[in-house]
Amino acid sequence: MERLRPVRRTLLRDTAYQAIRDAIVRGELPPGATLSNAELAERLGLSRAPIRDALARLADEGLVETKPQSFTRVTPLAPRDAQDAAAVVRAMHELAARTATPDLTDADIAAMRAANERFVAATRSGDIDAAMRADDDFHGVLVRVCGNRAVAATIDRYTPLIRRLERLQFRKASAERSAALHEELIRACEARDPAKAVEVTTRTWHQLEDLAEGTSSAAACIEARTTPPTEAQSKGSAAAQTKTIAETHRDTGQGVRRSTGRNHHHHQDTDRDHRRETDRERIQDTGHDDHQGTDRDTGRHGPPVMPPGP
Repeated sequence: MERLRPVRRTLLRDTAYQAIRDAIVRGELPPGATLSNAELAERLGLSRAPIRDALARLADEGLVETKPQSFTRVTPLAPRDAQDAAAVVRAMHELAARTATPDLTDADIAAMRAANERFVAATRSGDIDAAMRADDDFHGVLVRVCGNRAVAATIDRYTPLIRRLERLQFRKASAERSAALHEELIRACEARDPAKAVEVTTRTWHQLEDLAEGTSSAAACIEARTTPPTEAQSKGSAAAQTKTIAETHRDTGQGVRRSTGRNHHHHQDTDRDHRRETDRERIQDTGHDDHQGTDRDTGRHGPPVMPPGP
């Protein structure tokens, strides 16, 4: 009797989780896509219970977001979250490189070189899925040899958050730089140089962090250009404009009043000067008349008549 092969036993919720996660990472379920338990259950040939469990797990990992009695959807690409996750994954790969490099065998290094050859071929042909599998195989050698289960679990936990960014990276010319860094890492491993291996690993993963930072800046600029002002901002702007107009009007009014006041004082001074001149002329005329009156009186009465002498 032919020997039966053991059957791998897996939980349905794990099967659902893996299938949905892979669909999100590959973009088959794009960011923002609404997820229906009934539709997913039908497509995967499962009941709704494992689908619910899988979506709850994906929500904990940040790939799915849920609002009770409202919606469940694929989380929109959040560059900041991806940048944070990339920093954690980088730290784990640095630890794996530091620990594993002294213990690598020639077979391990050959496996790394073969994985990088597959990576180069996949990126040149535009097969992103194959490139990502080859990249996982390449870095997986160091993770496996280091033997740290916490490192492996942490990488597995946070890698899905950076997969969508990796797909962008492997579509660009940076894929060639990644391949060159792989070769540099292979040489460091051949030399059994942990410090160099860690340094190259750091530069490799910084590429992804820089891509996340650039994506975040671009998204912020787009949001700033396209987001309409809030009602409070509109009211604030209108109030500022009204205040400016009121201040201008007040300053103008004060200027007019000051100008009017100056003109009024000028007219008052002119009137006073005119009255003074008139009074001066009147006084002069009065004095002249008095002299004339005296002369007339003198002329009329003539010199005084002296009494006759004795």
